[in-house]
Amino acid sequence: MNDLSNAQELATDRITAPLRFPTFRRIWLASLLSNLGILIQGVGAAWAMIQMTSSADKVALVQTALMLPVMLISMPAGAVADMHDRRIVALVSLGITLAAATTLAMLAWLSMVTPNILLALCFTVGTGMALMGPAWQASVSEQVPSEAVPAAVALNGISYNIARSVGPAIGGIVVAAAGAVAAFALNALLYLPLIAALFLWKRITEPPTLPPETLNRAMVSGLRYIMNSPPIKIVLIRSMVIGLIGGAIIALLPLVARDLLHGGAEIYGMMASAFGLGAVIGALNLTEVRKRMSGEAAIRACAVSMGGAIAGMALSREPVLTAIALVLAGAMWMMTWLLFSVGVQLSAPRWVAGRSLAAYQAASSGGIAIGSWTWGHVTDAAGVDVALLISAALLLCSPLLGLWLPMPRIDARDEEPEMLDDPKVRLPLTGRSGPLVVEIEYRVLQENARAFHNVMQEVQLFRQRNGAYGWSIARDIADPELWTERYHCPTWLDYLRQRNRATQSERALDRRASAFHIGPEPVRVRRMLERPFGSVR
Repeated sequence: MNDLSNAQELATDRITAPLRFPTFRRIWLASLLSNLGILIQGVGAAWAMIQMTSSADKVALVQTALMLPVMLISMPAGAVADMHDRRIVALVSLGITLAAATTLAMLAWLSMVTPNILLALCFTVGTGMALMGPAWQASVSEQVPSEAVPAAVALNGISYNIARSVGPAIGGIVVAAAGAVAAFALNALLYLPLIAALFLWKRITEPPTLPPETLNRAMVSGLRYIMNSPPIKIVLIRSMVIGLIGGAIIALLPLVARDLLHGGAEIYGMMASAFGLGAVIGALNLTEVRKRMSGEAAIRACAVSMGGAIAGMALSREPVLTAIALVLAGAMWMMTWLLFSVGVQLSAPRWVAGRSLAAYQAASSGGIAIGSWTWGHVTDAAGVDVALLISAALLLCSPLLGLWLPMPRIDARDEEPEMLDDPKVRLPLTGRSGPLVVEIEYRVLQENARAFHNVMQEVQLFRQRNGAYGWSIARDIADPELWTERYHCPTWLDYLRQRNRATQSERALDRRASAFHIGPEPVRVRRMLERPFGSVR
């Protein structure tokens, strides 16, 4: 029986509900081990860099090296995730990451690691994770029903942060007892269960009715969708800002342990574990927060609370007080990113889910990567405590951004539409025939002109994000009741894709526009092949 057949029995308000589905449960447990290895390696890499150099800039660049690939290659990775089998994409990505982790362990064992080699291999590990991220996140909706997607997203966050709550402490012990090489080797071994779990996943896919897009066209389609989707654009901007100003907490944590608390690898591991414990608490409370608060109110509360916690870290010189501040910071940090991630996942239809999540990853990771580099320079110039206080002040001011860019409502994602029958044509066409011009004529009462025009502005956005360009709406000057909507598609195949990408809410918007039409004849649709001078086919 398919996992999704249990949807009728699903208790959507329970965070553990997605674990009822065997495929999700198996992959989730394996990812927990993989995340544990990533966090252990993170401690090893950060502490190895501290031992090799006293430069705060170099230490902070470890975080940049891990996050920068996500910013650079997320969009191609998202396009690949939407074009190909997401299970295969995830396996190939894990292979790249495993190879880099194994190489790092071998070079560390041979005492051949330098700061630049460490950064290069961290960059390679980050590249593998960047390739995997969109396929991994977009496949959640294939493992559980849509009602369970928010809980499944939260559980994936919990998986990482359960590992974060114990992984750094284990990493600190491993590094203190056996050195960074043991941390790197352990990370490589812990990738294997996830690879096995993905091999066991029997992914069920529906054969596409249209041929896949090319990589370039898929990236353009994804960018076009995002640029014409206000809710996703708002989430991307807000997430980049939070990454830029809040990334200090991740980048500077090793320096907090060394310079403010005067500790070693064990203290660093304990502080990172406190942050991870807070993140688990935040993820477990996501459902309750979403019930009680709007997305904007929750993001504002998280930013203000995180700013206060980072200020406490800057002023504290006691490990216990710093750990308490880190628990609060971790809870708010994780809740913020989960709210952003759920917002993107539920705002994007399945055909562009991987690319939308890739854009989110690029924005958030790019913010953290650039922020980490910036906070490293600020720390070199003014000290760890001053850098943290500046970050805290900016976070306290960040809710003002909500006055201009309020978070969108987060509702359940529209069900995927059924494919429409292809329109009948008499002109012989191929998939590459084009450009295609579509004209739709409406007859609207003059007293309804303003309301109709307002609806058509929304129609414009969904036509453009699904593949149309050159959209316009015109009113006949000799017959004021006659309106003509006009847009282009590059080819006949692109038009068929654009026609079948509309979600239920977009179909409803189309029906709202058509409801203004009056007269005995239905809305008239013309589809025309645009021809350059001298061409008839």
